[in-house]
Amino acid sequence: MAMTLEEAPWLGWLLVKALMRFAFMVVNNLVAIPSYICYVIILQPLRVLDSKRFWYIEGIMYKWLLGMVASWGWYAGYTVMEWGEDIKAVSKDEAVMLVNHQATGDVCTLMMCLQDKGLVVAQMMWLMDHIFKYTNFGIVSLVHGDFFIRQGRSYRDQQLLLLKKHLENNYRSRDRKWIVLFPEGGFLRKRRETSQAFAKKNNLPFLTNVTLPRSGATKIILNALVAQQKNGSPAGGDAKELDSKSKGLQWIIDTTIAYPKAEPIDIQTWILGYRKPTVTHVHYRIFPIKDVPLETDDLTTWLYQRFVEKEDLLSHFYETGAFPPSKGHKEAVSREMTLSNMWI
Repeated sequence: MAMTLEEAPWLGWLLVKALMRFAFMVVNNLVAIPSYICYVIILQPLRVLDSKRFWYIEGIMYKWLLGMVASWGWYAGYTVMEWGEDIKAVSKDEAVMLVNHQATGDVCTLMMCLQDKGLVVAQMMWLMDHIFKYTNFGIVSLVHGDFFIRQGRSYRDQQLLLLKKHLENNYRSRDRKWIVLFPEGGFLRKRRETSQAFAKKNNLPFLTNVTLPRSGATKIILNALVAQQKNGSPAGGDAKELDSKSKGLQWIIDTTIAYPKAEPIDIQTWILGYRKPTVTHVHYRIFPIKDVPLETDDLTTWLYQRFVEKEDLLSHFYETGAFPPSKGHKEAVSREMTLSNMWI
């Protein structure tokens, strides 16, 4: 379609604004990331003397960096509306977030909406594709203790063993509380066709708004982090204090991200801001860990059920522009997430 004379000034301004935003982002990274690395190096003696205090300080700096990334979208008008249960209520407990995955912007959206959830971001561990290790933020994630997972059937068993070892070495020792996991193992647009073929072959639910999740990483996380009582049964979210300092993993937070018209935001849009202001909608449901099965087959079935419910949630959202009411409520209640300058 040819560009009209009336559109030329607007497109010109859009290009200039995108270049200005990109330049600002580059300066942000050139200042903030080396500063983070320098402080981590300077604080190494504290790591030896008081490891817990060191990782607390590192976590605060990590939260500031994620707040910086969130601000790029915020000032472009990309905001978040939250639905469902209030996850602030469990912000001090250990939890796993199971999130549907549509685009690179999903990560930025979570960086934004979790900023006002206490120390969640500071004490969070992300599981992300190994390609992010080679981005400008890769060195920060490596220091913080995030886990980079390589996709592909040939790597799967090896990666799960590495994840188990990573959790044993880095989760408790760095006082981590939350883990962010995308169980689908890739973007919706890339996995949908394969997932639907697998579902048809195995008589499983046919999904269009999400894909069937993989249970390997979830099983490793649950087996590693769910506290065990003396009789060997898992201790749920309402369990009494155990002998150890940690109660173990207590909650699964089923998180569903929805974009208007099913048009996800990618990281390029987040940085350059060439898309019109958009409200991303995030829905939460909280499950006590005592209600989650740990055996492989039962866990896989449980995960499938959660993603079938995500399918229904997203279908309702795309039809009505809102999520359905939570169980026991007549109306759905949304909360506008506000990004405070203090966090940035």
